[in-house]
Amino acid sequence: MVKTVPENKARQGRLGRPVLIILIAALLLALAAWGGVELYGEMIKTPATQQNQTTGG
Repeated sequence: MVKTVPENKARQGRLGRPVLIILIAALLLALAAWGGVELYGEMIKTPATQQNQTTGG
């Protein structure tokens, strides 16, 4: 005999707030990492690099 399972009970997990929180947290961590890399890139610029960017050459 085959047991019939309703569609709403056959799902693997729930969607909703926990998934949204994880996605938002991951996005914020990615933005923080990007900002850190940007700041580090600005700090390690040599004076020659900064001069070339201001003169356009």
